[in-house]
Amino acid sequence: MEIRKVQVTGGSSFVITLPKEWIKSLNIKKNDSLGLIVQSDGTLLITPRIAGEPSHRVKEFTVDNIDDPEYVFRLLVGAYIMGYSSIVVRSPERIPPFVMDCVARFTQTAVGPEIIEETMDSITVKDLLNPVEMPFEKTIKRMSIILKTMHEDAITALRDRNRSMAEDVMSRDNNVDRLQWLVARQSNLVLQNVTLARKMGVTQEEATYYFLISRIMERIGDHAVRIAENVSYITETALREDVVESIGAASTLALEILSKSMKAWTRRDINAANRNIEEIEKLISRCEEVNNNALNIKGRSSISIGYIAESIKRTGEYAADIAELVINHLVNEE
Repeated sequence: MEIRKVQVTGGSSFVITLPKEWIKSLNIKKNDSLGLIVQSDGTLLITPRIAGEPSHRVKEFTVDNIDDPEYVFRLLVGAYIMGYSSIVVRSPERIPPFVMDCVARFTQTAVGPEIIEETMDSITVKDLLNPVEMPFEKTIKRMSIILKTMHEDAITALRDRNRSMAEDVMSRDNNVDRLQWLVARQSNLVLQNVTLARKMGVTQEEATYYFLISRIMERIGDHAVRIAENVSYITETALREDVVESIGAASTLALEILSKSMKAWTRRDINAANRNIEEIEKLISRCEEVNNNALNIKGRSSISIGYIAESIKRTGEYAADIAELVINHLVNEE
């Protein structure tokens, strides 16, 4: 840490000099404006970013030594989440067709990126989304709606022996992933630029809080997919009505815990969040009932029902984790 003394000029103005190296590194000139932001811990942040816009950062990848499409896709997603404004994919020769397919799949999946330039040996992708236009709360609420319908449709597919509905649930997981990537990207942008955080109406701490919630919700979506996958295995199997009803009852309770966690979050109700966590014991009991019923079923169906019960239980537990995050966040604000 560099220590500098405060001086007084004109009898009333307090002045402190800025490090010369810092000024030069940011190319700050005489009469340029700097932003001063008082932090919650009393520290003072000095920034040249007074407009609140994210800085333009470019990430380049050379793919001549890569032959794994999934690796290319993960690199693109990683650069997107880390907040790069533009991503350039290059090759010493012609861009391989599988790389072009990966880039196209990435732009179709992620929110904001579009291909703005394409040549024989390079592809440039630019994020066109203004972070302020996608508030964290709006994205989280949208994720919760998608998760609820995925889970409900998976259980409906079980009741109706509808394999196509179960497969549709699996395909919708991409919608959850793309929104989670967006929250992760937004949170990284906010952590990199406190002025942008103010423009978006959140603190850097709140951005981390939203990111944690989105990660939990993504996992809930994964379990909705697992339920649907296992339902697809038993759509041709005749199950006893009491088995189906016990699964439905457990599912309803898990979704109630999720719904109450989201209400506690939107209403900032710490007591409701605490009461909701206590519902997990009831859910565990109901899932054990499903597992006991599965013991009387022969073959692959018994295993699938066990997996379904486990995913329902994990859904409720993850929902309770959201309630715990709500408590932690609200305690910090009091």
